Amino acid sequence: MTTSIAQVERREGMRGFLSRRPKRDSIDALAERSIVSDSERARRGTRIGMTFTHVFLLVTLVVAGLGPVLWLAKSAVTPTQDTLSQPFALWPNGIDWANLSSAWNDIHIDQYFVNTIVIAAGAWFAQLFVATTAGYALSVLRPKYAPILNGLVLATLFIPGIVLLVPLYLTIVHPPFGMGSLLNNYAAVWLPMAANAFNILLVKRFFDNLPREIFEAARTDGAGPFRLFWSIVLPMSKPILGVVSVFAIIAAWKDYLWPKLVLPNPAVQPLSVRLPDVQSQTELDVFLAALAISTLIPIAMFLVFQGVFLRSAGLGGAVKG
Repeated sequence: MTTSIAQVERREGMRGFLSRRPKRDSIDALAERSIVSDSERARRGTRIGMTFTHVFLLVTLVVAGLGPVLWLAKSAVTPTQDTLSQPFALWPNGIDWANLSSAWNDIHIDQYFVNTIVIAAGAWFAQLFVATTAGYALSVLRPKYAPILNGLVLATLFIPGIVLLVPLYLTIVHPPFGMGSLLNNYAAVWLPMAANAFNILLVKRFFDNLPREIFEAARTDGAGPFRLFWSIVLPMSKPILGVVSVFAIIAAWKDYLWPKLVLPNPAVQPLSVRLPDVQSQTELDVFLAALAISTLIPIAMFLVFQGVFLRSAGLGGAVKG
């Protein structure tokens, strides 16, 4: 049976097309390529070295990261004498569960935890509100004086925080416009935290990368500045809103000096301020139990809401590629 020239040409053309098409195996191999080649990985010495390195890194991370937390949890239910004489022994004379109830009832962890939640929530809202509105004005609205404002905001990053401590405190004690003192008022903590230049520049930078075509289309359809901000910009900015939220909550949760100055009343102080103050008046085992409770509660909250934090805090949701 003879084969026509056209059939041969079609067959050769198909072979050339298949040879030029990327193979699935080569793509997968390229995606899985690492600094250690397959031939080196097949060597026994390389496998032993990599296994030892992985185990060493895992143990180091567990000891450095979970070690202090686990020791604190162990010491929270250990009598004081056992903690002082054998700090790393696992309950040589039994477990003292009464430390937890004493810490909760005597030190009033629940009250100070609620105060901490209120401070963190207010600081989160204030920082998010100022960062998004200021970033929107500088990036999207862009008034004529926007470069000057941007330079002023950037300049505040170079001012040490300790330099502003006294002026801020005097402003809280004697607010302008005839207002009363803001001492022992949570607003004294929220307002200074709201003026965070780093968050403003971070949000502005993200807004700069949003597609301008969508803004122009919204304006053409009659959307005003507020509608553009609320219905277009904010829904497209969930990644950066998550990042700013994490920064704001962490900063407010662990802040000590400023709440100590503006909240002298123990009834309104957060955990970060109150726990060091009660250390000298509390037994070591009860104090360690209070520290464990105040540490484990935010960890448990993060584990419950980690999906929300990690999903919104990723910067991979940028609009422009």
